[in-house]
Amino acid sequence: MDFPFSEKKIGTKLFLREFRQDVDSEELIWHQDREDRRVKIIEANGWKLQMDNELPILLEDDSVHHIPAYHFHRVIKGYGRLIVEIKK
Repeated sequence: MDFPFSEKKIGTKLFLREFRQDVDSEELIWHQDREDRRVKIIEANGWKLQMDNELPILLEDDSVHHIPAYHFHRVIKGYGRLIVEIKK
């Protein structure tokens, strides 16, 4: 399965993930993950995070978000790239 991002492992449970500016918005689907995640925003450029049954929130550089396992969520495309550090 192809993903709408590139990912690089930078530690035991730490990953650097990049969503490019030219990603198709239709690829940014609602999904859930099997494990809890801590997501630190490195570069946001107007991207948003939307959790199930909540309004989207604007992502800000250096902010941290916790996404519980099996909780539906998605990212909404901004105007540049999105770079996040994920601890799984």
